[in-house]
Amino acid sequence: MNIRRALATAVAAAVTAPVVLLSAGSAFADAQPPSQTQKKKPTVAELERAAAAAKKAYEDAQAKEKAARKALDDLDSPTHPLRAAYLAAEKAAGKATADKAVADKALSDAASDLEKLPADAKPEDRDAKKQAVEEAKKAAAKAALAQTEAEAVLKTAADALGDARVKAGQEIDKAQQEVAKALTAKEAADQALADAKKEAENPACEPDSLLVSTVLTGLPSKIAAGTTTDFSLRITNGTDRTLARLRAFTFVWAADKSHHKVSDDLVRLQWSTAKSGGWKDVDSLNRAGVIENLAAGAHADMKLRLKLDAKTPAGEGFAFASALTADKSCDGSKPPMEKYPFEILAAGTKPGTQGKSTPDAKPQGGTSTTPVNTASTGQLAATGSSSATPKLALAGGAAVVVGAGALVSVRRRRTDG
Repeated sequence: MNIRRALATAVAAAVTAPVVLLSAGSAFADAQPPSQTQKKKPTVAELERAAAAAKKAYEDAQAKEKAARKALDDLDSPTHPLRAAYLAAEKAAGKATADKAVADKALSDAASDLEKLPADAKPEDRDAKKQAVEEAKKAAAKAALAQTEAEAVLKTAADALGDARVKAGQEIDKAQQEVAKALTAKEAADQALADAKKEAENPACEPDSLLVSTVLTGLPSKIAAGTTTDFSLRITNGTDRTLARLRAFTFVWAADKSHHKVSDDLVRLQWSTAKSGGWKDVDSLNRAGVIENLAAGAHADMKLRLKLDAKTPAGEGFAFASALTADKSCDGSKPPMEKYPFEILAAGTKPGTQGKSTPDAKPQGGTSTTPVNTASTGQLAATGSSSATPKLALAGGAAVVVGAGALVSVRRRRTDG
């Protein structure tokens, strides 16, 4: 199952609430672990409503982006209040500058006329020239003040217009992000609806995997960064017949104390059996080994090893496990999953006295030294893979999500024995 299908499942949940939320990250910013139990499958009618809601949200986001772009374009119109104020202030500042130049020239001319008076000029003529200079000085000072005031008004108008342009640009950027998120949600909803209609034409039978149980034993409730922890996975056949092939799935999810997801490079999960030839990494599809010919009512165990890099931040972790059958009479299966929580301590910290992690606070036996064997069946989990085995994926991010739950889904596919 690809991430689009996982997102589509989350979109379908939106029909159960009146409010459709477009979620980012922010995703990715405040990560949460996936849900571990199979949710009720949405009907085609519910998926049709979800697709319609996602389409409406996308169209609304497009309209909001269009309005944001228009708001920016309007700032260039001479009729916009901020643009009109700027143009008026620019014109007034230009006139004030010109008036000051005229006043300065008049003062210069008046001073020059006073200097040109002959020494024997009449006193009344000299007094007149002096009076003209004083009046010119007053006019020049008044023009200078008017120019300063006009330039201040122009600066204020220019700042207001510039701030409005910056804000309009920010609104466009925000609207573009919302359009991208809404488009992702719409595509996921459309895909979910298409898949549901296709599946309705070819309904699957009751899968055996719903009767296969998985239990993790020996996982401590506290694990320090920089350490290695061994525990076990037990798979039990709850059907009334022998299952030819079972594929084990397991993965670990971790987050720091701020609820940000820890990089997968810091959390390494491995598996081992007598036939594996040593420890093997759980692959990118969360696949471990396979179990063959598990009798009705019997169980088989697999060793697991969790390595936390010394750089792993303190926080919380969850281990998950499941198993899929390869029953060719059904189109795959969707087994339930339970989470096993544990606390991640900083590197160098000693866990001290502690118990073992249990699913949903239910009692669970076993210790870190639980022997890994299949005494009841005489079979150990073997290596192998199937390209048709579905991947467990985290639904979140830009999907339309209602409430706090994201879904971990296992897509129904036919698997080879």
